Amino acid sequence: MKRCLIADPSEIIRKVARHYLEQMSFDVLEAETADGALAVCRDTKINVLIFDWRLPGKTPVEFLDALRFAGGSRHRPLIIYATSENDPTDISRALSAGADTYLMKPFDHTQFLETLASAGLAA
Repeated sequence: MKRCLIADPSEIIRKVARHYLEQMSFDVLEAETADGALAVCRDTKINVLIFDWRLPGKTPVEFLDALRFAGGSRHRPLIIYATSENDPTDISRALSAGADTYLMKPFDHTQFLETLASAGLAA
C-alpha cells in the first residue's frame, strides 16, 4: 500500500486530502508542523509528501534540506508542494528547493487526481 504524509497546518486541507487519498487506497499520515513531518519521515517509509510552503517550525528550504536526511538510506518520497499562491516565482522557488510538482489550494477532487496521475501515482 502506498503511504502519503500530508504536512499542512490547516486541519481542513489535511481532512480533504485524506479523504481523496483514502479513496485511492493510500495509507495516510498527517503532520501540522515541520518537525512533526520530519519525525514521521524518519520513522516511516513515505511514498508521497504533500506539504504546505508555510509549514510552521522551519523555513521551506530548511525543511526540504532536513527531509533529505530524515529518511536515511530510504527512498526519497515524491514531494508535492501545496500552495494557495498562484505566483510563478513562488512555485519556481519550491521546485528549485526540491519539490517535484505542485498542487493549487483549495483543491478539488479532479485537480487532486490529475496532479497525482501526472506524477504517476493514480490512474
